[in-house]
Amino acid sequence: MKRRALLALPMLASPWRGAGAAAVVREGTPIVLPRDFGAHPDYRTEWWYATGWLEAPGFAEPFGFQITFFRSRTDVAAGHPSRFAARQLISAHAALTDPVERRLRHDQRIARTGFGLVEASEADTDVRLRDWRFRREPGAGVAHAYRAALDADAAGFAFDLHLAATQPVLLQGRAGYSRKGPEPAQASHYLSEPQLTVSGTLKRDGRALAVTGRAWLDHEWSEALLHPDAVGWDWIGMNLDDGGALTAFQLRRRDGSALWTGGSFRPAGGAVRAFGPEEVRFTPLRHWLSPATQARYPVGWRVDTPAGRHEVVARLDTQELDGRASTGAVYWEGLSELLDAQGRRVGRGYLEMTGYAGALRL
Repeated sequence: MKRRALLALPMLASPWRGAGAAAVVREGTPIVLPRDFGAHPDYRTEWWYATGWLEAPGFAEPFGFQITFFRSRTDVAAGHPSRFAARQLISAHAALTDPVERRLRHDQRIARTGFGLVEASEADTDVRLRDWRFRREPGAGVAHAYRAALDADAAGFAFDLHLAATQPVLLQGRAGYSRKGPEPAQASHYLSEPQLTVSGTLKRDGRALAVTGRAWLDHEWSEALLHPDAVGWDWIGMNLDDGGALTAFQLRRRDGSALWTGGSFRPAGGAVRAFGPEEVRFTPLRHWLSPATQARYPVGWRVDTPAGRHEVVARLDTQELDGRASTGAVYWEGLSELLDAQGRRVGRGYLEMTGYAGALRL
């Protein structure tokens, strides 16, 4: 993987830099679909991020899965004459939370765009990194779906999954403008698709399993996401058992205090309620020390939002992903359950924590 990362980067040292003004995330910019399902190459950072759980006959516990494609604009000028210039990079992470082996399997890739092998369509969701692919299959109304197909041969698993929408797109923040810090430019355009129904095939150590499940998709793009004082974030995306959806996040300072918070709640069949920066509080309840990185992660949280008080409980502590061979970051990301104030499970989804093994840089 280190060799692949180096192959993607040689043109970054070129004198052809600084092409035009950077794109800016502005409140009031309308989200236009299906165009905004696609890539936004003028922005520095973008990702399509699908997480969920899979149930297979004969297995008592669900598998967790994560499929993320990242697009990054480099400083190489658009007018560079070489076809090999790395103007855009695509990287991808794939992970499987394996309840049988009690560990996280993961794989990663990175390459420059071009030559029909590595691409991110601007017209609609269609991201390709050689034989890894994530694309949207349009349908009428909300009846579209996503196809995720990849073979993580280095980690012994493969996915061929169909993720079907059951609800309208959820625009996070103010109509898709999501603040991530005290300055207006510290923001992203952010849309989510909770409550995706999943069907397809999981291949594990060569054995194909027919699976069904539930998933969550985030698509986010930004130019300047992090405040200089922010070292990372904590985020949850929870599909509620009653059909609702809960998002909550905090951007953290080095001392662990919250620099900025946000999120949303959409009840089943209802309107979305965006949370303000003073309305969300994360309180750590239990920690796990990674033997690989010595990072200390809160794998149990109490999360207070206008939607109530909930507890987030990781189904497996060992869900740290080392992405230094692609995005350069180490983070914890794993299947978790959401409990109400009485300790009853009311949802299931993913918890993501960055900046614990070192300050995050985007």
